[in-house]
Amino acid sequence: MVLNLPQYSFRLREKLGKKLIFDSFRRQWVSLTPEEWVRQNFARYLTEEKHFPASLVAIERSLKINQRDFRTDIVLFSKSGNPLIVVECKAPEVKISQQVFDQIARYNLDLRVSYLIVTNGLEHYCCRFDQEFLTYTFLPEIPDYKLIE
Repeated sequence: MVLNLPQYSFRLREKLGKKLIFDSFRRQWVSLTPEEWVRQNFARYLTEEKHFPASLVAIERSLKINQRDFRTDIVLFSKSGNPLIVVECKAPEVKISQQVFDQIARYNLDLRVSYLIVTNGLEHYCCRFDQEFLTYTFLPEIPDYKLIE
């Protein structure tokens, strides 16, 4: 599937009739779902175009909010190990809605990052979160790592 991102090459294979993609961040083969395709492409976009070091990228990181387990799609960390950005990925056919923003805002109750990104591979939204005033400002583009670290 073609996304609104640069094209990258990936290691793909099929096992028992199931398509798999090698996740170089998690260093394992994972099921190639439409959402995973977006997640893998967007993670590569962040490292290759926006210069985030791959060592500071976490894919499907677990977190607990109000005794419930959740899993973020992508979290980008600073060199000191603090979360900087959380990314919520959806399959290309999923419309980016208020519900998706509510989901990522809920994750931010735990993570307390300054930037939130939502993408379905076709549309990408990035906003800066002001911790003091609890407000969001949408940005015209995703910032480069050098500008926020």
